[in-house]
Amino acid sequence: MAAAGALVHGSAARGHAAQHGHAGAHGNGGHANFRDHVAVDHVANGFDPHELVRDFDWGTTRRLPTGRVLREWTLNAIDKEIEVMPGVKFAAWTYNGRIPGPTLRAREGERLRITFNNGSAHPHTIHFHGIHPAEMDGVPGIGAGQIEPGGSTVYEFDALPAGLHLYHCHVRPLAEHIAKGLYGAFIVDPEDGREDADELVMVMNGFDTNFDRANEVYAANTVGFAYMDRPITAKLGELVRVYIVNVLEYDLINSFHLHGNLFDYYPTGTSRTPAELTDTVMLCQGQRGIAEWRFAHPGQYMFHAHQSEFTELGWQGIFEVS
Repeated sequence: MAAAGALVHGSAARGHAAQHGHAGAHGNGGHANFRDHVAVDHVANGFDPHELVRDFDWGTTRRLPTGRVLREWTLNAIDKEIEVMPGVKFAAWTYNGRIPGPTLRAREGERLRITFNNGSAHPHTIHFHGIHPAEMDGVPGIGAGQIEPGGSTVYEFDALPAGLHLYHCHVRPLAEHIAKGLYGAFIVDPEDGREDADELVMVMNGFDTNFDRANEVYAANTVGFAYMDRPITAKLGELVRVYIVNVLEYDLINSFHLHGNLFDYYPTGTSRTPAELTDTVMLCQGQRGIAEWRFAHPGQYMFHAHQSEFTELGWQGIFEVS
């Protein structure tokens, strides 16, 4: 379904804003946005990207007889129609009714137990990146294998290594299962923790709305332009930490670019030493990393993919610093 009339570009956007007495999403800076601030119905979707960006799911915990912490979650595969741009509906496959799925968070060395229930009309699994036994790998033919509709299984392993990981369905055709929305971020904190920060998670994704194996919508946390219309707030001088995960399907590479600032970048988050000080990182599917910085000046700072076509089709936002 095309997003007819949803986008305005360049000078047309500026002219439209002037005519209606506002500056769109902060003037747009030559980029696209929704016309007249038309918004996606987040209530109908059952999730809001403005909440997802700071939502970390620690599950529930209890002590094993050994004294070790057991951390548990339940993830349900659910077929669900979602709105990815105003009026643009997408027949999605989800974990717990949201895209991305819950951002699972644990501490290094804990025992993790994830109960998976397949309420979808299709077979699915959960494959976790990280270190675990082969039978817990969530791939067809090994361990529990693929879980048929109505079936359940339990994945159990240790939280190793500390860093930023991800999870996704690993049933063929793999591209379809990922593109339809079965993925999420998985964070393992170091045993001694990290410095306090304003923490955010951005799962970079896209949606093939007309089934031609090419994306018509690009986003961080599913809804295109969500953080243009409602910027992400940040505080001057406070450490910002963004967990960036790329799960984009049908495109070979994605990127994250921050305006007016540079960030320390920790690929996969497994090292405490940054790999570089930069303002742009490139990621293939499954790559991820942690970006950290402090805003030195107040104001509005754009962030987006540094592929123009991704930006114009939804993958951009603004930090509002005060």
